[in-house]
Amino acid sequence: MASLSMAPVSIFRHGADEEKAETARLSSFVGAIAIGDLVKSTLGPKGMDKILLGGGKGGTVTVTNDGATILKAIGVDNPAAKVLVGE
Repeated sequence: MASLSMAPVSIFRHGADEEKAETARLSSFVGAIAIGDLVKSTLGPKGMDKILLGGGKGGTVTVTNDGATILKAIGVDNPAAKVLVGE
């Protein structure tokens, strides 16, 4: 008979953070709220423009009120926020 190992298996890469229970839930809420707050002022007939500055030497400047353009331009590391952004 084959022997089954009951040793724990790590599925995270070395140096990854692990959040559990309430901490993970709160982190998800914070990420989703931050994304909502970012694009909220661009919505509707009185939506305001946002100025996006590109990094690096070129430093391109983009003025837009398109939420999709804004979300593509930002870097997101929160898992719940990534779902909303579509990464």
